Amino acid sequence: MGTKLMTPQEKARLLRPLIEKAVDSLDDEDAIEATELFEKWVPDADYSIGDRRRYGGVLYRCIQAHHSIETWNPALAVSLWTKVLIPDPEVIYDWEQPESTNPYMTGDKVRHNGSIWISTIDNNVWEPGVYGWDLVE
Repeated sequence: MGTKLMTPQEKARLLRPLIEKAVDSLDDEDAIEATELFEKWVPDADYSIGDRRRYGGVLYRCIQAHHSIETWNPALAVSLWTKVLIPDPEVIYDWEQPESTNPYMTGDKVRHNGSIWISTIDNNVWEPGVYGWDLVE
């Protein structure tokens, strides 16, 4: 009996469950680099704390177990989801208003209003120049 050759699509379908299982073991830094490997967020699904899903091209982590509905998508339901933000220490990102679930930590650097700032406190949700930041340049 001969061996059947698989099409690329058949091979992809066969490998997808293994990829989904392996992707759960990625740390956040690697997960950010492979966002497209994570399942998309969908309404009418059960999510557990720690689940990571793609929504709008962004990777989010579930912070409260729930059954999803359309209006509880990760971009809108900040009490259920938080963005996975792992800044590369070699890159200074534009400041983004964090939620209490993903604040800046001591030593994090951001670019804001044409300047570079460094956080002087942990759990910093303040805008640079208001509180908890030192001007670097």
